Amino acid sequence: MTRIADCREQDVAVLDVVLPSESVTANHAQRYARQRTGVGTYLIAWQDGRPVGTCEVRWDGCAASEVRGAVVNCPEINGLFVWPASLRSQGIGTAFIRTAEDRARERGMRRLGMGVRTDNIRAAALYRRLGYRPFTSYVDRYTYRDDEGVLHHMADSCTFMISSLGRTA
Repeated sequence: MTRIADCREQDVAVLDVVLPSESVTANHAQRYARQRTGVGTYLIAWQDGRPVGTCEVRWDGCAASEVRGAVVNCPEINGLFVWPASLRSQGIGTAFIRTAEDRARERGMRRLGMGVRTDNIRAAALYRRLGYRPFTSYVDRYTYRDDEGVLHHMADSCTFMISSLGRTA
């Protein structure tokens, strides 16, 4: 059974060991720091006492200027990740998204968005099934460090998808 919970300070060290992040600009400590300041909520999926995925809800929206210029007051689901890959397609991503939607409703938000790389057909299909529709194209820019310590600057073509958040019963 998967449990989705907010990240706690003591979870960051566990995440660094079990789910290492190569991202220079969005590692576990940085995402947790955003949560502590109130601009994000960092969620962890747990199975049998072990983290198997992470996802951040950025209450201040998508960082990409193309998206910020096209939509306001739309928090973003960012960095949804399930590991190991053998656990994908087992409902963990859906649990993350539904939890993020519930949190957004609790804050009075009327919509929620997320970016998906244009070549990630599988994820885009999931998001469409969950009610997300393409809104605008943008380029996601980020930096990561590989296993040899070399920095790589990336620019991925993405689509920002939005869902209207209706009320739940």
